[in-house]
Amino acid sequence: MPVLRSAFIALSRNSGLRSFSESSPIGQRLSSRFVAGLEIEDALRATETLNAQGIAATLDSLGENVENPDAARRSAEIYHQLLDAIRKRGLNANVSVKLTQMGLELNPDLASGITAELVGHAVQTDNFVRIDMEGSALTQATLDIVRGLHAGQSSTGPHAGHVGVVIQAYLYRSEKDICELIADGIRIRLCKGAYQEPAQVAFPSKADVDANFVRLMRILVRSGIYHGIATHDEAMIEATRQFVRERKIDPTSFEFQMLYGVRRDLQRALVDQGYRVRVYIPFGREWYPYFMRRLAERPANVLFLAKNFFKN
Repeated sequence: MPVLRSAFIALSRNSGLRSFSESSPIGQRLSSRFVAGLEIEDALRATETLNAQGIAATLDSLGENVENPDAARRSAEIYHQLLDAIRKRGLNANVSVKLTQMGLELNPDLASGITAELVGHAVQTDNFVRIDMEGSALTQATLDIVRGLHAGQSSTGPHAGHVGVVIQAYLYRSEKDICELIADGIRIRLCKGAYQEPAQVAFPSKADVDANFVRLMRILVRSGIYHGIATHDEAMIEATRQFVRERKIDPTSFEFQMLYGVRRDLQRALVDQGYRVRVYIPFGREWYPYFMRRLAERPANVLFLAKNFFKN
């Protein structure tokens, strides 16, 4: 499994294979299990379907590492359209944004300014912007920007409560980061992590990552802030449910978060049990890196795709 994970992470960076896959009908068909479609309307339709099942959504316009400021602003414009469409249609949804897509690696001030406009729009539309976490080299810069955004305000009002961030359980630093973010009142999505990280910064074994995930989950669900516990691992889900029961924590005071196309049965079961569930819905033409990271997280997905490719 570690070898396959490393292989898929390496393939996610292969520009030639990416170009072929994103333009190939076969590639688009393979990706459709985990990616809602290529256009905004595809993501909105997927959201409506999930909302009808009692499941919330967070929408992600796929893309990262833009090459110039104009590309960053074009990426942001998609999110502005999403925030307006969510409000107009009365959807139970928010948005997830990568700072490299907003120009972080070009200029942190550019990314902060563009994202501040999005958060201001979220305030105006009574919505929420989740800042996704990327590789560990960008963790501190991401957290610095999120704290600045949360403390700021625009003409539409204070940003506090309208912006949050993702923390990855496989990083050694995450417990300290979580405690600091909670002190600031910032909402967190906890996940295990999907990037290839060196042993100097991340737990190398799954058992250690799982143990840290449970430790961080316990901090989050008793914090009094509305957080997201993002996992498909039934052991992690059961650990969360057990802790909530033991501590008599309101099951609606947090939400489970899962990925589009993964464990749909589990998503519905959790809703039936009275838990809140939000599904991460990615869409767009730059889907290849995201798709390969999903295969890296769970190589068994390759067999699933192979078995289902010729159906329908």
